[in-house]
Amino acid sequence: MQAQERQPGWHAAMASPVRRRVLQFLVERAQPADAVAVASDLALHVTTARFHLDQLESAGLIQRAVERTAQRGRPRVLFTVVPAPSDDVQEQLNHALVSVISEDADGGRARAIRAGENWSAAFAGELVGPVDDAIAPIVRVLTTLEFEPEVDSEGRTIALHACPFRDEARKNPGVVCSVHLGLLQGSARSLGRDEREVGLRPFVGPELCMVDLGDDWRNPPTSP
Repeated sequence: MQAQERQPGWHAAMASPVRRRVLQFLVERAQPADAVAVASDLALHVTTARFHLDQLESAGLIQRAVERTAQRGRPRVLFTVVPAPSDDVQEQLNHALVSVISEDADGGRARAIRAGENWSAAFAGELVGPVDDAIAPIVRVLTTLEFEPEVDSEGRTIALHACPFRDEARKNPGVVCSVHLGLLQGSARSLGRDEREVGLRPFVGPELCMVDLGDDWRNPPTSP
């Protein structure tokens, strides 16, 4: 299911923490489950489980099938996750994670920055170069992530002309943009720069964000 084809209730369905848990249970189970199994695993009343399953089905995230058996009585109704392209699955996961983090008292900013700092460790191989030029490694990382970076002539700012997470960032800038800030700060620390001087200005234009470096990173860092 592509994003433009989603049912109208998709975002409402994913906004519920309980429904996210129901969907996660069905994904991890990898086998059809009925409302009784969902209720038992999530400690819900079976009527509540049926309600959330109906909401997920209406949003097009799960589908039902009637179990065919030779036994008498009402047949069981089983639910499975609707297969989706990998990019759409990743978007669902991103949205679910962002929704949970944004429930923090600070809107998720602190945890998001820490996540970005941890993320920077994955680019250790890119964050190397001459000690007198820390811009090139930063640009390599941002280019790898498809931000389309452009350094200004003074080496003090980097314009980001694209963002692979822009749709989610528009909905949850406090989390998504804070992750990117943490990534920049963690990278700065790896390069021997003062991460406190690094800033990120999201959406200074409809399709533009700006990274502030504090000084020209093409020069050696000044001694404290």
